[in-house]
Amino acid sequence: MVAAQNGHGGAYRRLLAEMSEWLTRYFQRRLPAADVDDAVQETLLAIHRRRHTYDPQYPLGPWLAAIAKNKWIDQLRSLARRPMDELLDDIAVGDHEATVISSSVLASLLDELRPAQAQAILLVKVQGFSVEEASAQTGLSPSAVKMNIHRGLARLTAIIEKTHDVE
Repeated sequence: MVAAQNGHGGAYRRLLAEMSEWLTRYFQRRLPAADVDDAVQETLLAIHRRRHTYDPQYPLGPWLAAIAKNKWIDQLRSLARRPMDELLDDIAVGDHEATVISSSVLASLLDELRPAQAQAILLVKVQGFSVEEASAQTGLSPSAVKMNIHRGLARLTAIIEKTHDVE
């Protein structure tokens, strides 16, 4: 810094490069990623404008840290003043009513089955497990899983056919 204050351009460029690296790390821990570069540039400009205030009798680190802290506080204030993005009323939102109703109806239908039938149907037909995977998970033989699925689906068909309000 002393060489930079005395007009040595090469020393000043090296000093700014080293300060830039340190400031980047400093602000990365304290600010959102999108604001780091701006904070570094603002701080480097402040250092450039205030370089004449540095007293070589004292260490450079605390002087730099004080300027960085002040610029960090300025950045935090500007973040607080930014308008929050408001959610618009006309944002397209998917209608989940059909999914919720289908899940509810499926759950109530499966409650009408024997537990082994309901579990086999859920594993193979709903969750996409293979018969072998369902067999390993339930502890039943593959043929027992297939039988539970077949009988359970037949029972569900009978229940649905008897229901008058099914769409």
